[in-house]
Amino acid sequence: MSDFFRSTIIVFKKDLISELRTRYALNALIMFVLVSISIIRFAIGEEKVENEILSGLLWIVIFFSASGGLSRTFVKEEEKETSVALKMSVDSSGVFTGKLLFNFVLTLILNFLITILFIMITDYEIKNLWGFILVIGIGNIGLVSASTIIAAIISKANSKGTLYPVLSFPVLIPLLVTVINATKLSASGVETGILYEEFVILISYSIVVTTVSLMLFKYVWED
Repeated sequence: MSDFFRSTIIVFKKDLISELRTRYALNALIMFVLVSISIIRFAIGEEKVENEILSGLLWIVIFFSASGGLSRTFVKEEEKETSVALKMSVDSSGVFTGKLLFNFVLTLILNFLITILFIMITDYEIKNLWGFILVIGIGNIGLVSASTIIAAIISKANSKGTLYPVLSFPVLIPLLVTVINATKLSASGVETGILYEEFVILISYSIVVTTVSLMLFKYVWED
Protein backbone atom coordinates (compact mmCIF):
# COMPACT_ATOMS: atom_id res chain seq x y z
CA MET A 1 0.00 0.00 0.00
CA SER A 2 1.41 3.38 -1.01
CA ASP A 3 2.13 6.08 1.57
CA PHE A 4 -0.70 8.17 0.13
CA PHE A 5 -3.40 5.55 0.70
CA ARG A 6 -1.92 4.56 4.05
CA SER A 7 -2.00 8.19 5.19
CA THR A 8 -5.56 8.61 3.95
CA ILE A 9 -6.77 5.57 5.87
CA ILE A 10 -4.90 6.60 9.04
CA VAL A 11 -6.47 10.07 9.09
CA PHE A 12 -9.92 8.71 8.22
CA LYS A 13 -9.75 6.14 11.03
CA LYS A 14 -8.48 8.75 13.49
CA ASP A 15 -11.40 11.08 12.77
CA LEU A 16 -13.91 8.23 12.75
CA ILE A 17 -12.76 6.86 16.11
CA SER A 18 -12.69 10.37 17.59
CA GLU A 19 -16.23 11.08 16.37
CA LEU A 20 -17.59 7.72 17.58
CA ARG A 21 -16.02 8.38 20.96
CA THR A 22 -17.32 11.92 21.49
CA ARG A 23 -20.17 12.21 18.95
CA TYR A 24 -19.71 15.98 19.29
CA ALA A 25 -20.14 16.92 15.64
CA LEU A 26 -22.87 14.38 14.92
CA ASN A 27 -25.00 15.34 17.92
CA ALA A 28 -24.64 19.06 17.22
CA LEU A 29 -25.54 18.62 13.55
CA ILE A 30 -28.56 16.42 14.27
CA MET A 31 -29.86 18.99 16.76
CA PHE A 32 -29.37 21.77 14.19
CA VAL A 33 -31.23 19.71 11.57
CA LEU A 34 -34.18 19.03 13.88
CA VAL A 35 -34.48 22.69 14.85
CA SER A 36 -34.16 23.92 11.24
CA ILE A 37 -36.73 21.53 9.81
CA SER A 38 -39.12 22.22 12.70
CA ILE A 39 -38.88 25.97 12.04
CA ILE A 40 -39.62 25.38 8.35
CA ARG A 41 -42.62 23.26 9.29
CA PHE A 42 -44.01 25.90 11.66
CA ALA A 43 -43.46 28.60 9.03
CA ILE A 44 -45.29 26.59 6.37
CA GLY A 45 -48.19 25.68 8.63
CA GLU A 46 -51.04 23.97 6.81
CA GLU A 47 -50.30 25.61 3.48
CA LYS A 48 -49.39 23.47 0.48
CA VAL A 49 -45.91 24.45 -0.69
CA GLU A 50 -44.73 23.57 -4.18
CA ASN A 51 -41.95 21.01 -4.57
CA GLU A 52 -39.74 23.57 -6.33
CA ILE A 53 -39.67 25.76 -3.21
CA LEU A 54 -39.21 22.78 -0.90
CA SER A 55 -36.20 21.65 -2.97
CA GLY A 56 -34.52 24.99 -2.30
CA LEU A 57 -35.38 24.83 1.40
CA LEU A 58 -33.96 21.31 1.58
CA TRP A 59 -30.59 22.48 0.30
CA ILE A 60 -30.60 25.46 2.65
CA VAL A 61 -30.85 23.02 5.55
CA ILE A 62 -28.19 20.75 4.01
CA PHE A 63 -25.79 23.64 3.39
CA PHE A 64 -26.00 25.21 6.83
CA SER A 65 -26.01 21.91 8.73
CA ALA A 66 -22.97 20.68 6.80
CA SER A 67 -21.24 24.02 7.36
CA GLY A 68 -21.56 23.59 11.10
CA GLY A 69 -19.53 20.38 11.04
CA LEU A 70 -17.20 20.90 8.10
CA SER A 71 -15.98 24.31 9.24
CA ARG A 72 -14.28 22.70 12.26
CA THR A 73 -12.48 19.99 10.28
CA PHE A 74 -9.03 21.48 10.90
CA VAL A 75 -9.86 23.92 13.69
CA LYS A 76 -10.16 21.05 16.16
CA GLU A 77 -6.65 19.86 15.19
CA GLU A 78 -5.27 23.31 16.00
CA GLU A 79 -7.22 23.54 19.28
CA LYS A 80 -6.09 20.09 20.45
CA GLU A 81 -2.56 20.77 19.16
CA THR A 82 -2.59 17.51 17.20
CA SER A 83 -1.74 19.21 13.90
CA VAL A 84 2.00 19.04 14.65
CA ALA A 85 1.81 15.27 15.19
CA LEU A 86 -0.11 14.86 11.93
CA LYS A 87 2.46 16.92 10.02
CA MET A 88 5.28 14.76 11.37
CA SER A 89 3.67 11.37 10.82
CA VAL A 90 1.38 11.70 7.79
CA ASP A 91 1.85 13.03 4.27
CA SER A 92 -0.02 16.31 3.64
CA SER A 93 -2.01 14.93 0.69
CA GLY A 94 -3.06 11.99 2.85
CA VAL A 95 -4.27 14.39 5.54
CA PHE A 96 -6.47 16.19 3.03
CA THR A 97 -7.94 13.07 1.42
CA GLY A 98 -8.45 11.41 4.81
CA LYS A 99 -10.35 14.46 6.06
CA LEU A 100 -12.20 14.64 2.74
CA LEU A 101 -13.27 10.99 2.96
CA PHE A 102 -14.45 11.34 6.56
CA ASN A 103 -16.37 14.53 5.76
CA PHE A 104 -17.98 12.86 2.76
CA VAL A 105 -19.19 9.88 4.79
CA LEU A 106 -20.42 12.09 7.66
CA THR A 107 -22.30 14.55 5.43
CA LEU A 108 -23.72 11.83 3.18
CA ILE A 109 -25.28 10.12 6.21
CA LEU A 110 -26.45 13.51 7.48
CA ASN A 111 -27.94 14.47 4.09
CA PHE A 112 -30.03 11.34 3.80
CA LEU A 113 -31.17 11.77 7.41
CA ILE A 114 -32.15 15.36 6.58
CA THR A 115 -34.03 14.20 3.48
CA ILE A 116 -35.99 11.54 5.36
CA LEU A 117 -36.98 13.98 8.12
CA PHE A 118 -37.75 16.67 5.54
CA ILE A 119 -40.10 14.32 3.65
CA MET A 120 -41.85 13.26 6.86
CA ILE A 121 -42.37 16.79 8.16
CA THR A 122 -43.05 18.80 4.98
CA ASP A 123 -44.73 16.21 2.70
CA TYR A 124 -41.94 16.70 0.17
CA GLU A 125 -42.55 14.40 -2.79
CA ILE A 126 -39.79 12.76 -4.85
CA LYS A 127 -40.98 11.27 -8.14
CA ASN A 128 -37.58 10.20 -9.52
CA LEU A 129 -35.90 8.57 -6.53
CA TRP A 130 -32.75 7.28 -8.25
CA GLY A 131 -32.14 10.59 -9.96
CA PHE A 132 -32.62 12.35 -6.62
CA ILE A 133 -30.14 10.01 -4.88
CA LEU A 134 -27.55 10.66 -7.60
CA VAL A 135 -28.01 14.42 -7.26
CA ILE A 136 -27.59 14.28 -3.48
CA GLY A 137 -24.52 12.02 -3.75
CA ILE A 138 -22.70 13.98 -6.46
CA GLY A 139 -23.68 17.31 -4.95
CA ASN A 140 -22.29 16.12 -1.64
CA ILE A 141 -18.89 15.46 -3.23
CA GLY A 142 -18.65 19.03 -4.47
CA LEU A 143 -19.86 20.46 -1.18
CA VAL A 144 -17.32 18.48 0.84
CA SER A 145 -14.43 19.14 -1.57
CA ALA A 146 -14.81 22.91 -1.39
CA SER A 147 -15.60 22.98 2.32
CA THR A 148 -12.58 20.89 3.33
CA ILE A 149 -9.98 23.19 1.77
CA ILE A 150 -11.80 26.28 3.08
CA ALA A 151 -11.80 24.72 6.57
CA ALA A 152 -8.02 24.26 6.26
CA ILE A 153 -7.58 27.92 5.31
CA ILE A 154 -9.67 29.33 8.15
CA SER A 155 -7.93 27.13 10.75
CA LYS A 156 -4.90 29.39 10.33
CA ALA A 157 -6.88 32.61 10.81
CA ASN A 158 -7.79 34.47 13.99
CA SER A 159 -11.51 34.98 13.21
CA LYS A 160 -12.31 31.34 12.48
CA GLY A 161 -16.06 31.51 13.09
CA THR A 162 -16.82 34.42 10.78
CA LEU A 163 -14.49 33.51 7.91
CA TYR A 164 -16.09 30.22 6.88
CA PRO A 165 -19.41 31.59 5.52
CA VAL A 166 -17.59 34.54 3.91
CA LEU A 167 -15.19 32.27 2.01
CA SER A 168 -17.44 29.29 1.34
CA PHE A 169 -20.57 30.92 -0.06
CA PRO A 170 -18.96 32.53 -3.17
CA VAL A 171 -17.11 29.30 -3.95
CA LEU A 172 -20.22 27.16 -3.51
CA ILE A 173 -22.68 29.36 -5.46
CA PRO A 174 -22.18 27.50 -8.80
CA LEU A 175 -22.64 24.17 -7.03
CA LEU A 176 -25.72 25.27 -5.07
CA VAL A 177 -27.47 26.78 -8.11
CA THR A 178 -26.90 23.60 -10.15
CA VAL A 179 -27.73 21.13 -7.41
CA ILE A 180 -30.94 22.93 -6.42
CA ASN A 181 -32.08 22.95 -10.05
CA ALA A 182 -31.24 19.25 -10.43
CA THR A 183 -33.04 18.45 -7.18
CA LYS A 184 -36.16 20.29 -8.38
CA LEU A 185 -36.13 18.39 -11.67
CA SER A 186 -35.62 14.95 -10.10
CA ALA A 187 -38.29 15.61 -7.47
CA SER A 188 -40.75 16.63 -10.20
CA GLY A 189 -40.23 13.31 -12.00
CA VAL A 190 -37.88 14.29 -14.83
CA GLU A 191 -36.03 11.24 -16.19
CA THR A 192 -32.45 10.79 -15.02
CA GLY A 193 -31.08 11.05 -18.57
CA ILE A 194 -32.45 14.58 -18.92
CA LEU A 195 -30.34 15.58 -15.91
CA TYR A 196 -27.16 14.86 -17.91
CA GLU A 197 -26.14 18.52 -18.19
CA GLU A 198 -26.54 19.09 -14.44
CA PHE A 199 -24.54 15.93 -13.68
CA VAL A 200 -21.72 17.06 -15.98
CA ILE A 201 -21.54 20.43 -14.21
CA LEU A 202 -21.59 18.85 -10.73
CA ILE A 203 -18.95 16.24 -11.60
CA SER A 204 -16.73 18.81 -13.34
CA TYR A 205 -17.02 21.15 -10.35
CA SER A 206 -16.06 18.36 -7.95
CA ILE A 207 -13.05 17.28 -10.05
CA VAL A 208 -11.73 20.83 -10.50
CA VAL A 209 -12.19 21.82 -6.84
CA THR A 210 -10.66 18.58 -5.53
CA THR A 211 -7.66 18.85 -7.87
CA VAL A 212 -6.98 22.49 -7.03
CA SER A 213 -7.45 21.77 -3.32
CA LEU A 214 -4.87 18.96 -3.41
CA MET A 215 -2.42 21.30 -5.14
CA LEU A 216 -2.94 24.10 -2.60
CA PHE A 217 -3.35 22.11 0.59
CA LYS A 218 0.36 21.42 1.16
CA TYR A 219 1.11 25.16 1.29
CA VAL A 220 -1.85 25.87 3.59
CA TRP A 221 -1.17 22.93 5.90
CA GLU A 222 2.58 23.44 6.27
CA ASP A 223 2.38 27.22 6.68
